[in-house]
Amino acid sequence: MFLDRFRIDDRVAIVTGAGQGIGAGIATVFAEAGAHVVCAARTQAKIDAVAEQVRARGRRSLAVACDVMKREQLENLVRRTLDEFGRVDVLVNNAGGSAPAPALRTSERYFESVVRFNLVSPFLLSRLVVPLMVATAGGGAVVNISSGAGRLGLSGFAAYGSAKAGLNHLSRTLAVEFAPKVRVNAIVVGLVATPGNASVNDAATLAHLVKGIPMGRIGNVDDIAGCALYLASPAASWITGKVFEVDGGNETPIGYPADPL
Repeated sequence: MFLDRFRIDDRVAIVTGAGQGIGAGIATVFAEAGAHVVCAARTQAKIDAVAEQVRARGRRSLAVACDVMKREQLENLVRRTLDEFGRVDVLVNNAGGSAPAPALRTSERYFESVVRFNLVSPFLLSRLVVPLMVATAGGGAVVNISSGAGRLGLSGFAAYGSAKAGLNHLSRTLAVEFAPKVRVNAIVVGLVATPGNASVNDAATLAHLVKGIPMGRIGNVDDIAGCALYLASPAASWITGKVFEVDGGNETPIGYPADPL
């Protein structure tokens, strides 16, 4: 049946930032679609809980504490995955984020750390994983989780927006280099209710932001997880190098107040 093309039975997926929010949602949806999931994030207790949710859906799971800013921990994540499962089919580079800060109060060091977190780390993990995808599974898929800040001029996100714009272009470039064995795509995430998104906890701010969303609501983690599953599955076997905008149709650049000149 055609719907079977959305199954990823017995494939092994690594999901970073899997302790909560979008990463946790992707991990559990992947499990429902048949995948075994390696949950990676900095807090062991959080990824242990998500791994249990994966197992409750009848799939195997491994929880690996990992700070994606540290190369040795990325290497350990890949090594633990191969030791446990012997293969890797899907990589979801979801870990990322940044607190808003006006450009004139963004230090060089902070800018560099945001770029490393949101752009350099996904590049490094992809570089570690992709050759092993080919060697152990014959190919696979990389899904990078990006942000609307990377395509809209949002005040307060000079560093984060620049990093995510870079991630979008990195996805296109790697797709060309890794084809046809490994597909690489990105998801531009709009305003989504997650534990890390403080704006959704303030009613006045939320009402202001929703005005710019044609669909009339903020997103939820399942909105993003559904797109991630599609891009990871055989249903998207002819799709690579694309940046999917899952944002309720938002085209309004609304950010945080900047310092006056």
